Formats: sequence, structure tokens, C-alpha cells
Amino acid sequence: MDSKEIANRRLTLDDLAHYDEAAEVEFWYAREIQGFLGYKEWRNFETAIDRAVASINTTKRPGEHHFVMVNKMVDLGSGSKRKIKDYKLTRYACYLIAMNGDPRKEEIAFAQSYFALKTRKQELIEERMLAISRIAARDGLTEAERVFSANMYERGVDRTGIGRIRSKGDRALFGGHSTASMKKRIGIRESAPLADHLPAVTIAAKQLATELTNHNIDERDLYGEKSITVEHVQNNEGVRDLLGKRGIKPEDLPAEEDVKKLRRKVDGDKRKLERESKGFPSEE
Repeated sequence: MDSKEIANRRLTLDDLAHYDEAAEVEFWYAREIQGFLGYKEWRNFETAIDRAVASINTTKRPGEHHFVMVNKMVDLGSGSKRKIKDYKLTRYACYLIAMNGDPRKEEIAFAQSYFALKTRKQELIEERMLAISRIAARDGLTEAERVFSANMYERGVDRTGIGRIRSKGDRALFGGHSTASMKKRIGIRESAPLADHLPAVTIAAKQLATELTNHNIDERDLYGEKSITVEHVQNNEGVRDLLGKRGIKPEDLPAEEDVKKLRRKVDGDKRKLERESKGFPSEE
């Protein structure tokens, strides 16, 4: 997405905002931002709203102050009118809905950036979108590796064997460089997880290779360290070949900021939003 498109999206979001004079609250109508968040059908968007309401109800911030159900009359083709359900959403409510979406989707990543940052300079939006995308990629790899470890353990591989298989997979992906040598190569401390400092494309590559191994372990009923090692190495070699065809050598890509630090920044934006977001007053 180029800067012009980001600017256009920002203006569109600003144009969709409303202001409740009585409550002195900026808000959005759910049906007006539904498409902008990447939802084609109302029922799916309402499910995301329900998840956001459940999320806020686990905190000390009452959901009814941020999600206000309203009824609208809409014109039908026959000239008659029909009542439909809608919601008035505060900035914080919109952010929670976006958080329940897939941050790898362009619409969701942009919305998270927009609603989390009150000062929306284009470069900050772009940086935050990249951070959210990289965090999501890292979380995906973490889950794939968790399943991988469980699969190996259930199929007769002990802890040290699991470590050996992972290491050989890294060597295959990184052109012969071990996990330890890759840490030295990109200049991170020995105790730091390598994946926390890899660029998103390499994280995604590691996840793809791991997911392929997870699939084939079950599909081919693999058992033991030897057979799983062969499978995992082949999958990492295959992913490396794919990257190579696009001119990418994973071992040559520089380290990026620690994902843990990025996560703290994103969470800090969220806490700031929670402090500053004003909800609709109670009717009591």
C-alpha cells in the first residue's frame, strides 16, 4: 500500500466518524465501517462485534458504554421501509473489533493503526502496520512450533531429539548455517530466540516449513527422530528453494527489532487508548 492510498483511507475513516453532541463522544456506525474493516456480510461483522463486547466485559469498562445498539429505518426497493439493527461504536469499540480480526488483512492492520494512534502521521501508520503484521507472523510460528513439538513427542522423539530436528531444519533453511551461527551472523545475543529478530518473510518461511512437516507427520504416519528429521529438512530445503527463486537468501537478511519490544509498543498504544477513550454515559 503506497502513501497516497494510506492518506485516502485515513480521510475515509475520518469522514465516517460522527459526534454525539449530548454525550460529547466521537463514534462510528457499525454498518458504515463494516465494509472498511473487510466484512462483506453483516452477520459476520456482528459476530466480531459480539467477540469485542465479550472482550471488554472481562475488564472493568462496561461494554454498554462503548457499544450502543440502535435501530434504523432503511428504504426498500418497493418504497416501503424496514427497521434494521445497528450499533453506535466509540473509538475504543472500533479498536476492539479490529483486534478481533486477522491483522494480516490489510483492512484490519490499517484499522488497528488508525484507532490506536491519535496522531496519525503516515510514517507512523506504516510502521505500526508492519509491526502488527510481524507480531502476527511470530505468533503463527509459535503455534506451529508448539504443535510440532507435541507431534514429535507423541511419536517417540525426546527433548534432545526435538532440538536436533529443529536445528537441522534451520540449517536447511539458512543455507548450512545453524541456529547459533545465524545469531552471530545477524548480531543478536546467544540467549535470544532467533525468530524474535527475523524479518516477517523469514518467520513466514519457517512457519510454512513447520506446517508442512506437521501435515506430513500425520498424513504419512511418521514415527521417530530419523524419519521426522528427513521430512523437516526436505520441507525447509523446499521453502528455501522457493525463496531463492524470488531472489531471497534468508541468511543474508538483516536482523529486525525484537518482536517482544514491538509487542510492548503495540500494547502501550492499546493501554493509552483505553485511558483516553471516552464512552457513552450510562442512562441510569
